[in-house]
Amino acid sequence: MGNDLFGSIGGLVKGFADFLPQDDPDVMLMKVRSEIDDMKKQETEIYAEIGRQAVSKHEEQYPEAERLRLIQENLTQAQVRLESAENEKAARDREKQIEEAECTCYSCGCVNSPGVKFCRECGARLGPVKCCRCGAELTPGTRFCGECGANQEETEG
Repeated sequence: MGNDLFGSIGGLVKGFADFLPQDDPDVMLMKVRSEIDDMKKQETEIYAEIGRQAVSKHEEQYPEAERLRLIQENLTQAQVRLESAENEKAARDREKQIEEAECTCYSCGCVNSPGVKFCRECGARLGPVKCCRCGAELTPGTRFCGECGANQEETEG
């Protein structure tokens, strides 16, 4: 994450440097330092790839290979925990969104307290909206039922 942050900042600095006077010594220093940082990053990535290839071919020669394998297992487990936490958060967010939708009046937009059956502003009934013909649950503001095609506005008035 830290590398992403600094990589983004480096890109901003590089883009910003294009707007500065190119003959300014400070601008030239900033651009050259940025270029050197980019090349060091590329060098490190190449060394890492060479190392991966060497270890995969001659694992027995590298005592660190066992440590690497343990780190990779821990990384896999952490990624599974992250995915689980993300799914749990998404489920909680969906539940919260549903709760908020149930408290929001579809007629006037007023946010009511949980458990209230009628809007405190306009008196409209709160809760799930159902099709006037077939009873299918509808998204608030739906003009036509997705199940039977009934026009919801014609029967309201």
